[in-house]
Amino acid sequence: MGADSPPSAPSAPVALAAGDAMPVATVGPITRTDIVRYAGAGGDFNPIHHDEPFARDLGLPSVFSMGMLQGGALAQRVGRWVGPENVVSMSMRFTGQVWPGDTLTLAARVVAVDGNAGTAGGDAVAGGPTATIEATATRDGGEVVVRLAARVRIASPGGHA
Repeated sequence: MGADSPPSAPSAPVALAAGDAMPVATVGPITRTDIVRYAGAGGDFNPIHHDEPFARDLGLPSVFSMGMLQGGALAQRVGRWVGPENVVSMSMRFTGQVWPGDTLTLAARVVAVDGNAGTAGGDAVAGGPTATIEATATRDGGEVVVRLAARVRIASPGGHA
């Protein structure tokens, strides 16, 4: 499973403002081999992900990817954008299927910035201000298959963490 290569991940908090967008990336096309390799790595051997006759017997058009395969690709891309050390929290919601042959578009934007050093959303956050990021993985045809929300440490105004 190939993805556009982002620049090296930053280690210090980056300067972000509401409305900033992560460079859009694509992943795929997702192959059956990608799905089977992910099943092996994750230990998810449900035949719905690798056994075509089994999937068709259930009325599905084909096998399909595990949500965490595309969720992981999206989370990794966001982490590389802001620096994995700066991710305070992250949650995902799986909203659609990914089929062999699908290409995913990964996008994210900053929806809010909390300039209060030390707190964000009521939780103590060491290291200064935070940003709230919303991200999506969208398959061919425009269907969003993963929604991700993250809170990340950002640089203080003037570029200091």
